[in-house]
Amino acid sequence: MDKERIPFLDLQAMNVKMEHAFIEGFREILHTGRFINGPQVEEFENAFALFCGTRYAVGVGSGTDAVRFALMAVGVKQGDLVITVPNTFIATSEAISQAGATPIFIDVDERTSNMSPQKLKTYMEENCFKDNVTGETIHMTIGKPVRAIVPVHLYGQTADMDPILETAMQFGVHVVEDACQAHGAKYFSQKKNTWIKAGALGKAAGFSFYPGKNLGAFGEAGAVTTDDKEIAETIKMLRDHGQIKKYFHEMEGYNGRLDTIQASILQIKMNHLEEWNEARRARAENYNELLRDIPGITIPYEPSWSKAVYHLYVIRTKYRDILQGYLNEKGIETGLHYPVPLHQQKAYRSLGYKAGTLPVSEQLAKEIVSLPMFPHLLESQQKRISEVIGEFSLRYTYDKQIVDYKG
Repeated sequence: MDKERIPFLDLQAMNVKMEHAFIEGFREILHTGRFINGPQVEEFENAFALFCGTRYAVGVGSGTDAVRFALMAVGVKQGDLVITVPNTFIATSEAISQAGATPIFIDVDERTSNMSPQKLKTYMEENCFKDNVTGETIHMTIGKPVRAIVPVHLYGQTADMDPILETAMQFGVHVVEDACQAHGAKYFSQKKNTWIKAGALGKAAGFSFYPGKNLGAFGEAGAVTTDDKEIAETIKMLRDHGQIKKYFHEMEGYNGRLDTIQASILQIKMNHLEEWNEARRARAENYNELLRDIPGITIPYEPSWSKAVYHLYVIRTKYRDILQGYLNEKGIETGLHYPVPLHQQKAYRSLGYKAGTLPVSEQLAKEIVSLPMFPHLLESQQKRISEVIGEFSLRYTYDKQIVDYKG
């Protein structure tokens, strides 16, 4: 191969520039010995809450912990139902199950790939009723309470939250954002007539700081954001064995703390997050210009009410598997997010979803491919990627040879 491979993600380019700051942060922790619950944790929590525009942020061990603890803190318990979408990483539904609830999957909007507000409203109106005695929203068929809705801000773009929140209010259920891919993404709320960041839209929100995220640690880490003091205090107990202070346990909890080293790394990276997000948006705009006229390729749709931060740049094509093989052959790495929707996973076979139940999610899973996306991606690399995709489109779409191409 005569050209250097283009990686799907280049963390080294981002991190090496901050090497000395990371070392200094580690040295400080090394000399104090505060590896758990050191002051850096609270410092990062305060900074991240300010960034998101919420009163509180509570650091936890992972994004899964964040969504699970947020659900538990808003009152989700054993036997409840929680509504979410199937085109997301399984951590979303795992968090629901680990909180004791059962996930109910609804289909997504074909253009945004996020939760469809209309399909949510229709589902709730056709399948649920408000119990006049208990005030709970009960699923007519299953006979259990619907306690929460979890919209996923997929690929770095928020769901259309105003109508989702309106439906939630109509039925008296909480909204917990899965913002694990949306650090800094913004939504224009017509109801409030202002831009609001992901994490400040629902009752609470879960973030992941997995290394590949827009704000990534050097291992597992997460946080919950909320304006509710009681929720924040509950999550602080949940993450630390249910302790209100050492050896005084208000409840059974978990070992789900954010450790001091990861908090230090995140605090250093926070200073660059806005810059990185703007770089991602610029790379996305460049991709859009390069790819929009290539036959057979659908570029991401960004509504007027959204300012996405492009954790991923995901295109659609009916020839996804063959295109992915072709790009790999040409030295371009790609990803699939996600090839099998959750309602069709073996892990959820017992829920009884049949093929064709959620057609948009099922079709998206066959057509999506994630192109290289990171702040230090070069325009020359993007040009090469677009040229290879254009070459593929001409060679295998126009010439009807696509069925014969083996990769």
